[in-house]
Amino acid sequence: MCRSIKTLRPPALPEEATEEEIRAAALQYVRKVSGFRAPAAHNREVFDRAVDAVTEATAELLAGLEVRGAPARRAAG
Repeated sequence: MCRSIKTLRPPALPEEATEEEIRAAALQYVRKVSGFRAPAAHNREVFDRAVDAVTEATAELLAGLEVRGAPARRAAG
């Protein structure tokens, strides 16, 4: 899909992903799907809401994943 979105779970990322890394991945995803690097003013609100929603979904996904052989991850909160 988008090669600039990096994997945010072990073993690709040995430590827990930061909020900044999760948001950056969400932003890249929304940019790819929308086709806009930076939306026009009339699309800014919906673009930002999409980034927020993808950020939240990604954090929830990462918090719930069990990766064999990796130390237990704490719940996002």
